[in-house]
Amino acid sequence: MISNPILKGFHPDPSIIRVGLDYYIATSTFEWWPGVRLHHSRDLKNWELIEYPLNRISQLDLRGVGPSQGIWAPCLTYENGVFYLVYTIVRSFYCNMYDTENYLVTATDIHGPWSEPVALNNFGFDPSLFHDSDGRKFMVSMVTDHRVPKKYAGRIILQEYDPIKKCMTGEAKDIFTASDIFLEGPHIFKRNNWYYLFCADTGTGELHGQSVLRSRSVFGPYEMKKDKPERWEKGDAYSIMTSRHFPDILLQKSGHGDMVETPDGDWYMVHLCGRPCDKRNPDTAARFKNSRRYMLGRETALQRIVWKDDWPYLYSEVDKKITSIPQDEISEPAMGKRTYENEKELPAEKSKLNKDELNKDVFNKDDLRKDDFDSEILNPDYQSLRVPMDEKYLSLTERTGYLRLYGRSGLSSQFSQSLIARRMTSYHMEISTALEYEPKFFKQMAGLIFMYDTENYLYLHVTRDEDIGKCITLLKYENKKAEYLSEYIPVKENVPVKMRLHINGAEVRFEYGAGNECQKNAKMEQIGPMVDASFLSDEACDQGWFTGAMLGICTQDLTGSGLNADFDYFEVKDLDKK
Repeated sequence: MISNPILKGFHPDPSIIRVGLDYYIATSTFEWWPGVRLHHSRDLKNWELIEYPLNRISQLDLRGVGPSQGIWAPCLTYENGVFYLVYTIVRSFYCNMYDTENYLVTATDIHGPWSEPVALNNFGFDPSLFHDSDGRKFMVSMVTDHRVPKKYAGRIILQEYDPIKKCMTGEAKDIFTASDIFLEGPHIFKRNNWYYLFCADTGTGELHGQSVLRSRSVFGPYEMKKDKPERWEKGDAYSIMTSRHFPDILLQKSGHGDMVETPDGDWYMVHLCGRPCDKRNPDTAARFKNSRRYMLGRETALQRIVWKDDWPYLYSEVDKKITSIPQDEISEPAMGKRTYENEKELPAEKSKLNKDELNKDVFNKDDLRKDDFDSEILNPDYQSLRVPMDEKYLSLTERTGYLRLYGRSGLSSQFSQSLIARRMTSYHMEISTALEYEPKFFKQMAGLIFMYDTENYLYLHVTRDEDIGKCITLLKYENKKAEYLSEYIPVKENVPVKMRLHINGAEVRFEYGAGNECQKNAKMEQIGPMVDASFLSDEACDQGWFTGAMLGICTQDLTGSGLNADFDYFEVKDLDKK
């Protein structure tokens, strides 16, 4: 069986392709750098993180973007030896007039290098590129509307792209408008001379779903699949997959899907989903009153698709005669039955594999592990905020076996933070690090951070107080409200400090130990109380609600002198992982 989610933790808006025997998924990264996560698989079950396509400042500059802005909904496609990736950079979102810049990059190798961006139209976000059978290429996207009131609840447009001139061409045409159904995340597929418009519906929260329309022409008119399930209530979308009426199932928020066909002719859909913790927003919340909280953010899951009367259905719907409920486990696809007589069907980097190697397990399954910083290259699972961690911020060679971070801006900065983080992937985890750090002023800090965005985090850090000297404390920052959860506790000068975080559901506790022996099995002491960390979630944050909680290490030097902190290791244990 394949257990969902297949990509745990913050991995929303999945786009999937198959090239030969290889599958690739692209997911959104928002304000985290580098841009766009790419995963590779041979069996749709085991996934390996590979190189980021947007890894140069010339391609991607996110300085100044707010929480949950930046890279939205990448779409990955492939045709005639070229990989295409279109995506949105959202510069302004919490306002009346959105700024949604759409771009395209290409590569002949999925591992790069990827081209410099080509500017596309900016009508809205979630662009997708469709390669028609006659060679023409079209970009489809939703349309934002700043007017009050909006003329349509949902609007999808199509415009042709000229790959020779590298620009949009011809008129942008509406292919869907509706007064009561909001669609986004569009993809176009072609099958049996039908054009299918695959769209996410009804926002990104617990009402989320996936709709499908079809037409005999790429320009429409498109008819929506409405036969089953019927609308449950007025204003409800005709979703072919949704969790909105099934609050007790594992995969909530299900929607924003993309489809792929296996070599054996089976079809699968990847889609985003969420797993809530046991906490809710209060009734007095400014938004999302009494809503469940999703600390893990939106994740990626997989469903089997079958075709009936030239319409796609969830396999579970046809097989079990139930409505379109996403399943947390699906049967594994039967791979490898097809004979590849044409070598061109295989991607170039895999075309020399023999039959035995085609079934070989080539995946990095241990993606969560202790990082002793013995490599000169940072593990790709780490991401930074908005800017790359170049030599101004980070060094893995200055001190062998240590990661050196140079203090830069404060934790609210949207420009130059010295911080790296990995995703929270379950509600039962243990995270630890040890650092050597000798601050001289209270404006210098370094330590272990559990964060959602620049306005919401828990920060266990070493600093200095004028009266106490070198010390450690725990800071809570919730929607810009700061609160210290412990006193300043003195620690010895010139000795390492070990830090540990235990996550048990939404409840967390922090521990520390100081001294040369702390690298071994020294007794750890709890600092501060048990903390309800569920405010680090999509629903609880005032601004961002599209990413997920992250686990990281960081340092700040608000004096401007760039004092460094040396981290000996960073260990992340997923206690739910079998």
